[in-house]
Amino acid sequence: MSDVVTEAVAALNAKMGGAGFDGTAKFVIEDEGAIMIDDNGARAGDDDADVTLTATAEVFKAILDGEENPTTAFMTGKLSVDGDMGQAMKLSGVLS
Repeated sequence: MSDVVTEAVAALNAKMGGAGFDGTAKFVIEDEGAIMIDDNGARAGDDDADVTLTATAEVFKAILDGEENPTTAFMTGKLSVDGDMGQAMKLSGVLS
């Protein structure tokens, strides 16, 4: 597992404050790996999910750091979403 994925898992779990996510989501960080978010929180993994979000490590870090709005990243093509858009919108609240 890459350092980028390890740091992102820690950051996501901190943002979620120990709460889980109602559904399953996967973040694919290009050239680094994938992160799963579910009712147990965030972890490294590449399982099937309700929604998959894909971005570069730089974009993903900017979203986690609050420097990039996830919706804006999607609208400008920096973040791609495949699957349940409702779940993606719920994730936006977790990431903000």
